[in-house]
This record gives sequence, structure tokens and C-alpha cells, in this order.
Amino acid sequence: MRYPGGRDDVQVGVVRPELRIGPYRVDPPVVLAPMAGITNVAFRRLCREFGAGLFVCEMITSRALIERHPGTLKMISFDAVERPRSMQLYGVDPATIRKAVEMVRDEDLADHIDLNFGCPVPKVTRRGGGAALPYKRALFGEIVRGAVEAAGPLPVTVKFRIGIDDEHHTYLDAGRIAQDSGVAAVALHARTAAQRYSPTADWAAITALKQTVTSIPVLGNGDIFTAGDAIRMIEQTGCDGVVVGRGCLGRPWLFAELEAAFAGIPLPTPPNLGQVAAILRRHADLLVAHLGSEKGLRDLRKHVSWYLHGFPVGGDVRRALGMVSSFAELDDLLSQLDADAPFPPGADGPRGRQGSPGRVALPQGWLDDPLDLAVPADAELAESGG
Repeated sequence: MRYPGGRDDVQVGVVRPELRIGPYRVDPPVVLAPMAGITNVAFRRLCREFGAGLFVCEMITSRALIERHPGTLKMISFDAVERPRSMQLYGVDPATIRKAVEMVRDEDLADHIDLNFGCPVPKVTRRGGGAALPYKRALFGEIVRGAVEAAGPLPVTVKFRIGIDDEHHTYLDAGRIAQDSGVAAVALHARTAAQRYSPTADWAAITALKQTVTSIPVLGNGDIFTAGDAIRMIEQTGCDGVVVGRGCLGRPWLFAELEAAFAGIPLPTPPNLGQVAAILRRHADLLVAHLGSEKGLRDLRKHVSWYLHGFPVGGDVRRALGMVSSFAELDDLLSQLDADAPFPPGADGPRGRQGSPGRVALPQGWLDDPLDLAVPADAELAESGG
């Protein structure tokens, strides 16, 4: 899907980086961040219809994968034309993660594995996982080295945050350990776990990581809401590519804008409300094809407010779309929208989860010894998705 016309409000003054993840060239240098409940095969396909990049599936729990949990096996669906197939794995136990990586390799489940060390969700960090884990330098290193060894020809990447909180920064050590362990690239979400998704991401940390990790690509993540944000991040930090998360919620056409910006051509004209309605309807089709009618339309509901953000749509229609349960109902409600309403100025910006900064839930005694290799009891989550 593309839109006629264009705009040239982004000045491209940066040399276009050439990003490679193992054998795969990522052009433009843009990665869709794995987001729980969002980046299923339907959403990834929709984003790819607008622009190129690397599109990562939802977070997959290593334990659930090796136990062949039906829901997890459904979540690792990929389109026949989706290459490379990118899977993000989560885990705390090195042996469990190794088995999961071996399964991915031996059963040809994906072409690229990303390891999650950035999730700030309490149910994850209180078990020592996600953004809590890089504090345990020895355990982190054992997990990453084991995954790289088990992956064989599959490239492994690692994503992490600045640290647990402002008193416990870990990202430079994590970057060095990951580089020395043979990963293909690292990505930094430029916030601590305590900050969740606010305040503004600290892009200076991305600069510092790029200056520390010099032999593999460094990707930046945090506050990429427009194509201009992506260009500015690369200009300011020197990073090799950008990771886009919340900025594409309700805005899959952002990937067309990113592709244009990195190509140095005018950006496509933002869609009006009628075009947004058509995209929302396309999203519904893809979700129903993946999940079935009832689950697919129920899953669509959470996207509605993101798509309509800033547009002049009455509260009754918004509420009804947020409860839609059939295509007939969806089509009737979409027909009531003002198709000619232009894309609203200032509608770009944060959406999705925010979360106020707060204390990070950790296992008892987690901060006592950063070199402790012990894995907390019941550390491995039994279901995928964050």
C-alpha cells in the first residue's frame, strides 16, 4: 500500500548505513521491535506491505517452546514470503535457552534469533529475566555464549536496556560481553527498566554503546515516532540502524516513511481518515485469517484507538469500534467516518504502553553478587508473549 504525492519535510543529511544481521542485509536499516500481543504474523505482514526492514515476532518463551505449548507454536507463524524469519526468545536458564535455540535450528523454525534482555514487566523481572538479567554478568554471558554456539549458522542478536535503574547501569558491560560472545548485533532501548517507557529516551547512551561496541552493528531504540526521529537518532548517535516499537502502533505506514527517508526521497503523504479506515479493515482481514473471526476481531479492538488517534471521530463511534464483533458491524461503523478528514497535525507521538517510572521487581538478593550464576527457582515462564 502506497499513497500518491509526498512531502519533503525531512532533510536527509546522513549517509545511509548498510546494516547486516549475519548474512542478511537489512535495507532500510529499520527493525520492528517485538511487542507482546502486537507483532503477530498479521501485523508484520501489514507493516511489510508499506516498507522493508526486519520484522520480529512476539516474544517467545524458551520453556514454552521446548514444551511445545500450542499457543506458542501458533505465535511462531511466519508468512511464506517472510525472510528472514526473526524470532525473539526469552529465558533465564542457560540450559533451557540452549535447548530452545537448538530446536529453532534443527527444526528450521526461524532464520534469526533475538534474545530479550529488555522487558521491564514485573512478572518477568521478579524472576530475574528481561531487563533484570544483564546485572548478573556471568549468567548473562553464559546464556549468550550458549545461544550463539547452539545457533550454528543462525545469527543471534541481543536487546537490552541501560540497566535496572540509575544506580545499576549494565548496558556497556552487556554490549562488551555480547560482542565477545559472537552475536551479530546488539540493540539498546535507551531507558532503564525503572523508567518503563517514560521519560524521554536517553540517546546519549546509544552513542556511548556505539563507541564501546565497535566490531558489530549497534541499533538504537526509543522514541522513534517519525521518519525524522530515525534520521536524527542515526545522526546524533552514529548507530547502525533503528528499532521501532510504539511509534508504529496504529501507524504501519510509518515504514513507508522510513524507507523514503533513508532513500533520500520525499515522504509519502500521510493517509486521510478514509485511507486509515481501509488500512484498519485490511488489518482486520489479516487478523481473522490468522486467528479466526472471533479472536481476530477481538484482537483488532486494541488497535482502534491508535488508528484513530487525533482524528475527529465521535465518542459513540469510537466506543462501538472498540467493541466490534463482526465484519458487518465493522464496515458499517467505518462508513460513518469522514473519509476526507486529513491526517491531524501533531498526531505522531507516544501511544501504547507508557507506565510511570517505578521500582523494579527483582528476586530476593538479586543485587548482592553480579557474578552469581544461580538461576532463580521457577525462573522460566510457561507461556509466551510477555
